[in-house]
Order: sequence, then C-alpha cells, then structure tokens
Amino acid sequence: MGERCLVSLGNPFDGASAAEPPSLDGIEMLESLSWDERDRVAALCRWQRFRAGETVLDQDSDGCDVCFVVAGAVRVVSYSYSGRAVSFDDVTAGGVVGEMAAIDGQPRSASVEALEGGTCIAFLSGGAFLSLTTGHPQLALALMRRLAGMVRRCTERIVDLSTLGAANRVHTELLRLALAHGGGGNTAVIRPIPVHADLAARVGTTRETVARVLGDLARDGFVERRGGEMLIRDLARLRALVGEARG
Repeated sequence: MGERCLVSLGNPFDGASAAEPPSLDGIEMLESLSWDERDRVAALCRWQRFRAGETVLDQDSDGCDVCFVVAGAVRVVSYSYSGRAVSFDDVTAGGVVGEMAAIDGQPRSASVEALEGGTCIAFLSGGAFLSLTTGHPQLALALMRRLAGMVRRCTERIVDLSTLGAANRVHTELLRLALAHGGGGNTAVIRPIPVHADLAARVGTTRETVARVLGDLARDGFVERRGGEMLIRDLARLRALVGEARG
C-alpha cells in the first residue's frame, strides 16, 4: 500500500478549482507559494475539525496524507505494546504533520491527537504533496530544513535519555519549553502550565517523579505556578543546572 503513495499524480493543480476554499495562508511551510497557489492547494484538501483528545492519525496506519494544522494544536505521540505513551512534539496552528509517510510510503511511525477542541486539519494526499514539493524548490528546501530539525531534536533527546537521570531530563524539558515560549530577559512564561503526565511522557519517567522535581524547583525559587501558567524565574540558573548535568 505504501508504494501507491509514491506514484506521481502529475501536476495536482491541473483543473483544480473550488469556490472560496478555506485558507492555508497561515501554514509556515507553504509561505513561499503565491496566494493563488495556496488557494489551489486548499481546494485539493479534505478539511476536518476534531475535538480535544480525538485521533487525527493512527500509529502504524497505511495512510499517506499530509496534515496542515490550520487551527488548534496536535500532539505527536507513540504508544508501546504495553500502552505506555512517549510524546515527541506538540504542533500548533501553522505547522504540519504526517509528511514522513508521504515521503517514504511507510506506515505511520506515531499517532497524532488533537489537543484542543475545534482543531482544524487540512488533509492533502501524499501524491499531491510530493508533486507540490518537487515543483517548488523553496518549499522542498523548507521541508528539508524541517526534517533536519526533527533529526537534531531527536538526536538531542536520545543523548539526554541515555546520559541524564530522570530529574535532569525534567530540567532539560522545562528549559526547552521555556525557550520555545519566550519571555522577557531572564524569565519565561510557559502557558498553559505543563501537565505532569505530559512531561513524564516527554522525558520517559513517571508523573510522581515530575511532581517531585517540580516541587523541588519551586522550593528553590526556579519556578512559580501562577494560575494556568508557569513562570520560570531564572533562565540563567536553569541553563546552568542543565549544562552541569550534561557535562
């Protein structure tokens, strides 16, 4: 079934039209396309909204659609045979998931689940996506850069899992989240506040360990919980803590 995903469909835009198709203007990977080209891609997509917790893509399934996250957010997660979850990434509006299966025609390596109600996904067939990328060098370059970033992040996480203790892995993930959310000067606000189970799935530990580590950080003045957000009070100290653990 995977080979079918790789068959060229020719120019996917030939004869494509739709009255007022939904917009893909916010999709970062497609920003090199003209407005007209994005509208033509939108006309080829199957659009669907998901409730929080609903499955967008199933791990090990044979589909090869590429999913553009138009609104809301999704989580990329893999499940072991025992049911243990390993969380890889959260992708917000403007992002894309599912491109690996479109490229190599293999079964899905992970599941994708909606994080928010009203999450809107535009599904583009794998064949149309490949024709699109081969016809637009700037888009192909954006795809390569995205995949290179994924490899770098996975390499870093593998090293952390192999060399750091559970507490240090929690520190490292908090630093990643803090830097991703940004902030002012030496502080950062993580919003919404990380759920213990989600952090545990990201770093390969238990919720109890995450709760203990966060409690220790709060007592030491590193973090402060404020309603539905977490304030990182001293990014420099957190960086130093992570750097010391990594050696």
